[in-house]
Formats: sequence, structure tokens, C-alpha cells
Amino acid sequence: MADPTHVTEPAPIRPVLIQGGMGVGVSGWRLARAVAMTGQLGVVSGTALDVTLARRLQLGDPGGDLRRALASFPVPEIAERVLGRYFVPGGTAEGVPYRPVPRLGLRGSRARDELTVVANFAEVFLAKEGHGGPVGVNYLEKIQLATPAAAYGAVLAGADYVLMGAGIPAEIPRLLDDLAGQRPGRISVAVADGEGHTAGIDPAALLGRRLAPVPRPRFLAIVSSHVLAAYLARAPLTRPDGFVIETPVAGGHSAPPRGRMVVDAAGEPVYGPRDEADLAKVAALGLPFWLAGGYGTPGGLERALAAGAEGIQVGSAFALCRESGLDPALRRRLRRKAGLVRNDPRASPTGFPFKVAAVPGTLSEQDVYEARPRLCDLGYLRTPYEKADGSLGYRCAAEPVEVYVRKGRPAEEAEGRRCLCNGLLAAIGLGQHRADGYAEPPLLTLGQDTGFLDGLPDDYSAANVVAHILLEAHL
Repeated sequence: MADPTHVTEPAPIRPVLIQGGMGVGVSGWRLARAVAMTGQLGVVSGTALDVTLARRLQLGDPGGDLRRALASFPVPEIAERVLGRYFVPGGTAEGVPYRPVPRLGLRGSRARDELTVVANFAEVFLAKEGHGGPVGVNYLEKIQLATPAAAYGAVLAGADYVLMGAGIPAEIPRLLDDLAGQRPGRISVAVADGEGHTAGIDPAALLGRRLAPVPRPRFLAIVSSHVLAAYLARAPLTRPDGFVIETPVAGGHSAPPRGRMVVDAAGEPVYGPRDEADLAKVAALGLPFWLAGGYGTPGGLERALAAGAEGIQVGSAFALCRESGLDPALRRRLRRKAGLVRNDPRASPTGFPFKVAAVPGTLSEQDVYEARPRLCDLGYLRTPYEKADGSLGYRCAAEPVEVYVRKGRPAEEAEGRRCLCNGLLAAIGLGQHRADGYAEPPLLTLGQDTGFLDGLPDDYSAANVVAHILLEAHL
């Protein structure tokens, strides 16, 4: 007898181009939809979608797109509760701060889970609306506390792919199996000085009903090492459906060099032969793979195909296109400064090197950084830790130094750390603002290889990027 919980998956979709899932809202639904409509894989960034949805609703949801997506959520009363909490007809008055959203934590919060599920559903729904192209969603393994609820929202909306990097996503294949089957799904959470902690979601308990199983998205693990790829591929429980192999020049976070950290005269991490993935060993694993970080050109695609890859993941070229979620004025300034990107080993509170674009008026400038009051009011990159008495706390290297030290860490760990959460939200025009005139300064990131700009016009679309790479590579 057939298993009633099994859903037959659609035929494999093997895109040549994968659009990178960049930043907070840079890879928004408009960009992912534009790429998917060309037949390539459009990807939305799943990072902090709860706060981006809440803030856009507080701006009045111009155009009504979010409300249209929420109207399609399978449990209307949950969508209505989210709208009731955050939607402001006509938008909030100038200078009124955004209403906060529930912060991530190990203690359960129904309001937080509802907002996260609905936000991820809406973003994927809008990216898939009106066409048959493939759409994926990108998550950071580092933000474990949000992953189960976020992934469930994307699964409900019919995401074709889930991609994840910035860690070791060994538990994601099983999580996607469970969520697509409408079963409770859990993953382990790394807690400093503690163990045995998990985060999860029970679909039936959250929705108040049990929905029918849905197709499971394919899972691509974003890794920088053939060793990690082999580790994940070794067993069915951890095996992804493919890999994105990323080099250190890719935008955003990158893996630190193997071994002891060594920096050059400019203070950037030095990568060597040990940090290069052996593509022959990746190919021998028998799973499809794509290459990212410096491959976003026709020549890069040809090199990737010659190495046995299915194609390439392209980020920076799409970050600077018209459909990008970046604030348009910042996007134009970033285009002019595209070659001035530093791989800063100190900027991110995660401890991973992070590409910071040197654009005036942003957190790349020391005086802007020093003028910003240190605070951690969003907390997506906070690390849970177990206190001496067994209770749980949360700390972030970008919070006030004295607070961080009180939580048991040395002050030097906090030196130079930027608040990525607030800075990246400001980069898409959703920075917090206060009645006293304070506004969060933006932080911009881009890949360090700018060869993708050759052959593209000054003002170009996502479709221009796809056509330029595929046509010039004769595909």
C-alpha cells in the first residue's frame, strides 16, 4: 500500500544559474521572481523576514503585495493576527519608531512563530506568483533558532529549493522531510557551555489543524570545502541534494582560513591552498554542484562547467540590478565603489570574516561606526549560553562592551564588531528611526571580484544578467 504521507516530488530542476540569496532583503521576492521567470533559480533571502515583513506592513504595505500574499495563507486567522499587530493603513507617521518583533530565543513564543512562518510564506509566495520558474530560499545555519519556523513557512508556500551556508547544515535534510510531511521538526541549537538544546515547530499545533503533506524542497548545502561536502554526503540522513561550493571572494560571510588566522598588511585574512576545494573530489561524491565566488561571468561559467559543475551561483551582479532590494540611492553608490570591498575579520559578531563595501556614510567608515551607539535590539546573531546556575542567557559581540564582558567574555572579542542586523536592514531602506532624529546607518556588502560588471550597462535588470552570462557562454 502507498504511504499516505509521501508526496511525489516534481521532476528535478537543474538550473545553470542560481541567484544568490543575499543579505537581509537584498534578494527579495521581486529579484527572485525576475530571475525565476528566465527559467533560472531565483532565491529569496530568508534572513530576518519576520522583521522585514513587520516593518513593511508598518509602512502601509504600498501596492498591497504583502496583504495579497497573506490572504493566501492556509490558516486565515493566523495571517489576520499578524496584520492586526503590524499593519498601519497609510503607514506610520514620520519619526515614529518601528514596533519591535519578538526576539529569537529557546523559550517558545507563539507570536514569534506565527510571524516567522507567515513572513517566509509571503516572501516565497510572491516570488513564485504568476510563473512556473524555480524559486528557492536561502538561510544561515548560524541563525538556528529561526530555522524550523522559517523553513516551514517556505515549505508551505511551495519553495522548490532550500539553500543554507554559514555552518554545518547536517540536520536540514531531515528537517525538510518532517516539515513537508506536516510532522514536528527540530534541530539542535549550539549553546555555549551547554548541550542538549533544540529548536523546533509542530505544524499541527501552530496551525490548529493538520494539513496534507506537500512536496519537499530540494536542499543545497553551501560549503567551502570538499571535506565538509564529503562529511554531509556520507549518510542519507545528512546528505543534501547538491552543493554550492563557495570561494572566499564571495560577498557577505565567508569561512575563515583553515588553521591559525593570518592577516595581510591590509588586515584581511590570508587564504592558501588548504582553503581551495578539490572539485574533483566534490564531483566524485556523485551529487550536482554549482560554483560561487568569482564565477559570475561568461568565462566563470565556462570554467565551472569544465570542472564538472552544473553551473554557477551569482550574487553581486544581481545585488546591483534594478530588482535588487537595496535602497536605490545606496545601490548606485555601491556600483561606483564596487571595487572597494574589504574582507574584514572583525566586522561580524559571528566571528566569520565579512565583506564590507567602503561606501561613504555607511558603517564602513570608522567615524560612522564610532558615532553609532552600541546596542543589540534585534538579536539575530546572538549566541545562547548557559550560565553557572544553569539558566540561559544571550550575548552578541556587537552589543555594549561592558554588557558583553558581564556575560563572561573578554572585551577584545567585541572590538570592531558591527551590528549587521541593523546595518543590513538600513541598506534596504528599513533601518530603525527614532523620534529624536536618530536613524540607523547602513552597512553594505558585495563580492570582491567585480569582473561581472564588464559587458553590463550602467542600469541593468536581472534578465540582463542572465542573458549576458548565458549568451556570452553560448548556452
